[in-house]
Amino acid sequence: METNRQKKIGSVLQKDLVDILQGEVRKNGLTNLVISVSKVSVTTDLGVARVYLSVFPQDKAPEILEAVKSNMPLIKHDLSQRVKLQLRKVPNLSFYIDDSLDYIEKIDNALAGKENPIENRDLLDKRKKF
Repeated sequence: METNRQKKIGSVLQKDLVDILQGEVRKNGLTNLVISVSKVSVTTDLGVARVYLSVFPQDKAPEILEAVKSNMPLIKHDLSQRVKLQLRKVPNLSFYIDDSLDYIEKIDNALAGKENPIENRDLLDKRKKF
């Protein structure tokens, strides 16, 4: 369970990371691309922050994740300049793609009856025999 301090630091990092990433998208002139930070969770020792990114359109997510990971030192430097009055040390950042929207859409389709496994047997996972 997260402490109040972890939640506060996570929200500060989330707000500033959104500004940094969306500023880079605008500066590089990328159109039809939306990057948002859906969640930041910080470890108890405040040493590592797990950053979950939502990318739209979803098919560009892997290449955007690789671009963000390759520019991590620059992102961390920009972040440290923004939070230097609030934090002594900026946590190490690890980026992940947030696929919760796809999961929610899958559940909605299942509840709406669009993907009925009884009518379409191909939707079920095949049992593997060892």
